[in-house]
Amino acid sequence: MKNDFKACLIILMLLRSLFTAQPALAQSAAIVRAEADSTKVFSVDDLQMLVFRYHPIVKQAALLSESARANVLQSLGYFDPALKAGFARKLFGNTEYYNKWNSELKIPLWLAGADLKIGYDRNVGTYVNSEGRTNSQGLSAIGLSIPLGQGLVIDARRNTLRQSKIMVQYAEAEQLKQINAVWYSAVKDYWNWYYTYKQFNLITEGVELAQRRFTAMSRQTIIGDKPAIDSVEAYITVQERIIQKEKMKIELQNAQLVLSNHLWSEDSNPLELPADAVPQQVNPAAAKPNPLVLDTLLGQAASQHPELLKLRSKGEQLAVERSYRQELLKPKLNVTGNLLSNRTDFNSFIPGDYDFNWSNYKVGIEFSFPLFLRSERGKLREVKIKQQELNYDIQQYGRTIRNDINAAYNDLSAYAAQLAVQIKSVQNQQILVTGENQKFNLGESTLFLINSRETKLIDMKIKQESMISGYQKTLAELYYKAGTRQDVRLN
Repeated sequence: MKNDFKACLIILMLLRSLFTAQPALAQSAAIVRAEADSTKVFSVDDLQMLVFRYHPIVKQAALLSESARANVLQSLGYFDPALKAGFARKLFGNTEYYNKWNSELKIPLWLAGADLKIGYDRNVGTYVNSEGRTNSQGLSAIGLSIPLGQGLVIDARRNTLRQSKIMVQYAEAEQLKQINAVWYSAVKDYWNWYYTYKQFNLITEGVELAQRRFTAMSRQTIIGDKPAIDSVEAYITVQERIIQKEKMKIELQNAQLVLSNHLWSEDSNPLELPADAVPQQVNPAAAKPNPLVLDTLLGQAASQHPELLKLRSKGEQLAVERSYRQELLKPKLNVTGNLLSNRTDFNSFIPGDYDFNWSNYKVGIEFSFPLFLRSERGKLREVKIKQQELNYDIQQYGRTIRNDINAAYNDLSAYAAQLAVQIKSVQNQQILVTGENQKFNLGESTLFLINSRETKLIDMKIKQESMISGYQKTLAELYYKAGTRQDVRLN
């Protein structure tokens, strides 16, 4: 009688301890159902929409191409027409020493690096140099300045413009690279949150199972069907799983915070992942990589990978630079020619006011050539060396990218194979747990075996979710290594 009373007292104390420490556990099933009704699924598509629209790094990356286009606009400035004019007059002692007006419109031409010049000069006065003196009507001129040697094929301004246009391609490739990196980081954090959430749910389910078993065991102990030691063992299992649950609760909160780093509003305000948000459901049986997608990604990476596009853009830049440096090896031979005319009427600006003919002209020739060309030859050699280095980089990067894609696909295939086995293992373990429960109800098994098999089942389910998370992260990695985003899932 004393032993029965003592056993009942132990059970009552354990029950009181359980419900005092965890008052919500008695109603956990109802709470879980209520939460399930109020939860909101936060899918990968939702994450993708927020990241690509509002993420600061994505917005910042978009500025790269804008900056490159601004450089193109600056380079076009070298071809802007330029108008300059100057006036000077000196009058002293009723003597006009000089009265000078000089103006010129210079229009750079893309063709042959030539410049079109239109000018008007009026230089009168007692002490004006006779070489530059004009009559009172002034002298008009129209002509060209053409480089026949250095600068005919390419000059500094055309070199700068061509390279700045190539930099737009480089900036767009860098933009794509940065956006892909942001998305890859975000999707990895999403699937980490998914795995942590599934762990928490499975451990919570284990706590509920252990609590129900302890409650049932306590009732059987009170009526004398089970020894008190079984209730103590059942209670220890509850405590162990509660500790696991509290640990996973913190990890889940941290995973939500990490994922929230990628969430921003339209007004550039940081967002927090809602507490009632849940990840999307995944069908583990659908994890089957498609070899055709691998071939597609390999071909796409060979032609469109951001790193290769950047290197090829550098190659185009070096090709332009090499052409320019080769042009500098030529001697300078600039020819200028102008047709001259006196202005006959100041009241209008029609072409008939000018009398341009081949009898009145001004020509000039300028020639220069460094004897050793050491500076030019050294720079050209440097450009050629950079081209060789770049070719080696393209070869190495191409091989590395291809191998990285194949390695990611191999990992993906391994995850798919392991996941298929794990699904069957979980099903078989569930059969063992169900059978062990039936044996226990018939008195042919022990609580230790039930807890052991049930704990193993929970661990196997957690491992299955880990494989699902790993599969999805590896899938994202496969697309990232190919230099693109995961827009189409492998089926």
